[in-house]
Amino acid sequence: MSTVTAVPTLWVDAWHEALTVLELDVAQAEALLAVAHTSAPVLTPPRPWAPPAGLGPLPASLQTRAEALLDRQISVGRRIAEAANLSRRQAAAAEGMRSRPPAVPVYLDTEG
Repeated sequence: MSTVTAVPTLWVDAWHEALTVLELDVAQAEALLAVAHTSAPVLTPPRPWAPPAGLGPLPASLQTRAEALLDRQISVGRRIAEAANLSRRQAAAAEGMRSRPPAVPVYLDTEG
């Protein structure tokens, strides 16, 4: 009898762990975005993510949590795209403000 209840518990626990790992990754990405344009110490970039194998369908009891996580992921993705766009515009503006002296011809008198 305990075997019948153990399998669903393991399944829900596996999903719980997978969502926890994703939540930590999103929190780390949010922290990186928060200090992106400051002089704060550089944080370690997130590790590459690989989907867990063999989880099966999402348990109904975790659907609300998964939807909230998805909303956070979409928000972070949007903010990353905006930050990248801002960085490109700032780089272009900085390049345009560089003062370049006019080219002056240089002659070298080797004979005299």
